Amino acid sequence: MRVLLVLVLGLAHSAFAQQVETPSGKLVGSVSEYGDSISVFKGIPYALVPTGARRWTHAEAHPGWQGVRNATRFSPACIQHPYPEGSFFARSSDPTSEDCLYLNVWSPMSKTKPLPVMVWIHGGALTRGSGSTATYDGAELANKGVVLVTINYRLGMFGYLAHPELSAETEGNHSGNYGTSDQIQALRWVQANIAAFGGDPNNVTIFGESAGSWSVNHLVSSPEAKGLFHRAIGQSGGNFRKLPALRGGTDSAESRGIALQEKLGVESIASMRQLDAQALLAADDGRSYRAIVDGKIIPAQLYQLFDEGRFNRVPVMLGYNAEEGTTLGALRAIPDSAAGYKGMLQQRFGQYANDVLALYPDKDIRSSVLALSSDTGFGWNMHYWASKSTQHAVDAYLYYFTHQPLGPELGAFHAAEIVYAFNNVRHSPNFDSAQNIKLAEQISDYWVNFATYGNPNGASPGTWSRYSNEAKAYLEFATDGAKPGVGLMQDSYELFESIYQQERP
Repeated sequence: MRVLLVLVLGLAHSAFAQQVETPSGKLVGSVSEYGDSISVFKGIPYALVPTGARRWTHAEAHPGWQGVRNATRFSPACIQHPYPEGSFFARSSDPTSEDCLYLNVWSPMSKTKPLPVMVWIHGGALTRGSGSTATYDGAELANKGVVLVTINYRLGMFGYLAHPELSAETEGNHSGNYGTSDQIQALRWVQANIAAFGGDPNNVTIFGESAGSWSVNHLVSSPEAKGLFHRAIGQSGGNFRKLPALRGGTDSAESRGIALQEKLGVESIASMRQLDAQALLAADDGRSYRAIVDGKIIPAQLYQLFDEGRFNRVPVMLGYNAEEGTTLGALRAIPDSAAGYKGMLQQRFGQYANDVLALYPDKDIRSSVLALSSDTGFGWNMHYWASKSTQHAVDAYLYYFTHQPLGPELGAFHAAEIVYAFNNVRHSPNFDSAQNIKLAEQISDYWVNFATYGNPNGASPGTWSRYSNEAKAYLEFATDGAKPGVGLMQDSYELFESIYQQERP
């Protein structure tokens, strides 16, 4: 590895920047605004541009570049609809483009020993987001002794459209999951190049939240990703209920692709590839295109793969938040009476309504509705993931985030834990209290420990016990710090598992 310190005029925060020579080519990056010891390399291409004939094809490795590439600016985000006005997650729009398959690296550039690598996969329902969001700045984690990578991947119809013509183009007759193929290609790039940044390609942790955690779930399930990572962290997201099938029936992924073609009024995929990206985006309802069972990247239903032990057996750290639904629409669904609440349970759970009511009573309807939102949408998935991992002799650790950073109205809302995991509360308005800073230091230490050792306690025994199906041990991240506990979702996990089993063939 050859690393030179060079003088580069015009770079933000410092005239000095790191130049690094990777197998893909030379890069010049900047110095982090959060510490001169961390070098930042932005907008590094890891795959060929997926436009023209490459639109709706699986990612192909970028061939590299000649000369020195300027890596001081983020690339555009992948093309997407903005969050609707009024959404808690709405932000000012970043530039977007189909030319978006780039990644970013934060590193202490260690020359003494290779450092653990953490690869962040952003959330956004597989329809929104990017690796350049300020909350994901990797300097604080890099300061704790890791190399941090964030990535972009194709979204919505650009990342997940399936169609019979697209399937016919491939040897295995499959289509869809292009965004997942991007994630896999980014991990291949990490394997080939991360040593140049001081990272250890033999110690890579993938982590993500919401759809980023879905993506981690997909990668742990995918034979195409085997050997590309060694640990996995899932934050509030799993796909253990039934995924859409590639073909068969009126609601298959291929049938949705045909419906889009008819909506656009074009005769073939070749014609669709010639359409302007914005015209395609305008026809995308933002909901129909997701990861599917394609027979290759995701070979079968995830619940089946995990039940049978056909997944990448790496240690996992998993968890969710106490009031996920406050920012996801659950507040609008709270009935105004006990009778209304019972009616809602009857409509949703049918013969199991009274069993659910016993565990989520009508004494405090708001609390019960929010707990149901978190436990059914997120908690059950994380328990299933931990349970099946343990069943197949894979270490699993479970957390439960209950801290309410913005008060009781929003509670421990969806995505609230991210800024703590990245240790960025001191750089975030409304989060930078001494209490939040202390909790963020603690949580981010657990994340780095897990990436380093495969155990959040680190090299020594600690208070965070491994998950077991009997004890359901977990660590609660509360306002006053981390607290070990047992029996998280005791009885309710088993109830929802019996309900969801009815969906399976």
